[in-house]
Amino acid sequence: MNHKLEGLVFGLIISVLLLIHTIEGQSQESNLPQIIKAMLGDDVVLPCHIKASEDPSQITIEWGRPDLKPRFVYVWHNQKEYLTDQNTAYIGRASLFHDKLNDGDVSLKLSNVTHSDNGKYRCYNLKDKTEYLVQLLVGSVSSPGISLAGLDTSSGRVILDCSCAGWYPEPEVIWLHGEGNIISAGPPETITDSDGVYNVSSRVTVEKRHNNYFTCRLQQKDINQTKETHIHIPDDFFIVQSDCSVSIGFSVVFALMLVFGVFFFIRMKQQRKKSE
Repeated sequence: MNHKLEGLVFGLIISVLLLIHTIEGQSQESNLPQIIKAMLGDDVVLPCHIKASEDPSQITIEWGRPDLKPRFVYVWHNQKEYLTDQNTAYIGRASLFHDKLNDGDVSLKLSNVTHSDNGKYRCYNLKDKTEYLVQLLVGSVSSPGISLAGLDTSSGRVILDCSCAGWYPEPEVIWLHGEGNIISAGPPETITDSDGVYNVSSRVTVEKRHNNYFTCRLQQKDINQTKETHIHIPDDFFIVQSDCSVSIGFSVVFALMLVFGVFFFIRMKQQRKKSE
């Protein structure tokens, strides 16, 4: 009987939360959310505080995401967590700090965050109808790899390719000489997967330098992350080879000179025999 009663009470609470969200959501959503940044796989705390004078046994806190269905990330009521309508993506990963509730700290802890956790979170206090918005940004990075993509034999330049996978948000790609100067390169090629994660590749054509060291740097200022890889190209790769047409022309001229030389030698030998 008690379980049925608790179920009815929780159903009523959820209904009230849904109704209040519908009525008051438009005016509250204009609040600017606090931005919290984390890296893929981290545990993160989304801050939220209520009046410390409130009786913890009387508070009802809803953590939710307006863009999800169901939107409930975590609900706390009557000193218990209610997980009946919790979004399945957060099962076993969302919790409050129970030892801090008396201090008014109702911050949400999310464990092992993923890219799908990116979004706006709403901490709602049912008693005084106040809310606090938090924007979570989950980033990810990887080290780039540089490879030799080709040789421009006509100019003695080398084509380098830099690629990386698993970046979020989209990174900026910068090529550098060994001296630290930026090398001009075309726009990178980007591909996104189902989670919106970026795979990036960039090519650049470089000339011989005094040390032949080159750097591919990826940076993402929103999450304050930078990764880079260096490569050294031996001098032999920058040798300018003869143009094909020039080589053919030289060969033809050499062959003609050889033929005329042989012909002239035979002619001179025949004339010498006649004179004898």
